[in-house]
Amino acid sequence: MPELTAIEPNVDLIEHEGRRFFIVGTAHVSANSADLVEKTIREREPDTVALELCDSRYETLANPERWQETDIYSVIKSGRAYVLMAQMALATFQKKLADEFGIRPGEEMHRAMQVSHETDTNIALVDREVRITLKRAWAGAGFWTLIKIVFTMLTSVFEKQEISQEQIESLKNGGELAMAIDEFSGALPGVKTALIDERDQYLAAKILAAPGDTVVAVVGAAHVPGIKTCFGTDIDLAKLDEIPPPRKIFKIIGWGVPLLLLGLIVAGFIVSGRETSEQMVLAWVLANGIAASIGTIIAFAHPLTILTAFVAAPITSLNPTIAAGWVCGLTEAWLRKPRVIDLENIAEDLTSVRGVWSNRVIKVLLVVVLANLGSSIGTFVGVGWIVSLLGNG
Repeated sequence: MPELTAIEPNVDLIEHEGRRFFIVGTAHVSANSADLVEKTIREREPDTVALELCDSRYETLANPERWQETDIYSVIKSGRAYVLMAQMALATFQKKLADEFGIRPGEEMHRAMQVSHETDTNIALVDREVRITLKRAWAGAGFWTLIKIVFTMLTSVFEKQEISQEQIESLKNGGELAMAIDEFSGALPGVKTALIDERDQYLAAKILAAPGDTVVAVVGAAHVPGIKTCFGTDIDLAKLDEIPPPRKIFKIIGWGVPLLLLGLIVAGFIVSGRETSEQMVLAWVLANGIAASIGTIIAFAHPLTILTAFVAAPITSLNPTIAAGWVCGLTEAWLRKPRVIDLENIAEDLTSVRGVWSNRVIKVLLVVVLANLGSSIGTFVGVGWIVSLLGNG
């Protein structure tokens, strides 16, 4: 069994099979954490520095200009618009803290990378790929939890939150941290499993697999208790890396709607004749088209994008493999091509209403989300409208 020793506040030593692992618990926006990371690496002279980063997050830190290389077309086509929005929301929150305390987000990781390069120390990336984590969190959340997450993301962009340096530092301590995690668990249990519990296991296994007799691991303080509990246990990384299949309920709804619509139109034709079935088709087109168009209007989309929403939504609502938001987002991106300055200013623009609606990258993503939302609302309205026509007939 691993032997655990608290070396100093926020630094724990795990000794396992003749190897030493120094676990440094940090806050991602903390100058003190960055100093502690540098001090620990220089004092312990590890063979490897293990970072709570995946390949994509490491590239983002190592290459701050990476936003400029974002291919918005590929993001939309691959269905990653929502993942990108989640990453942007997190980056915006961290920027708010960084602006307030005068330190860039992830400074402790920057410092660890810098010192590792200076001392020619091996770096190991030990976190799970962020896209897998977000997809597993999304799959583990219930319907109302998803609604709560989306609402919180939208409101947090404009919410003025005050948080002190003392509060940030206190969250690295056991009592405060445990209370925060317990509160998070109660509010979003399925999400907490993917974001914290599974990653505790993943980090523990990857840190143990890092090469060398002495390893310094730099991780968020929230993961330290779980890492210590999981360390040295049998952990199936392949299982933790699995992307869950789409929920059956969404697949059933996706194919059920067109079948239901077809059945209602046929029933309308049989019961009330051709005129009623034509009215049903018109009701479907108007409900979907208008609702999706309203979504793009709210996003201040280009007039041709609004027209595209009206035309595409009634069709895409009958095909689960294509979303109205994808078509509208690609149209908007083609008409108003994102500029380098839009990519550079994403975090800044997300902090103001004017910035959100003027940034072309954010606008494209808003078009995707709001067109999809409008089309979904239009689907329910359209089905109800068609049912009422059948009843009247």
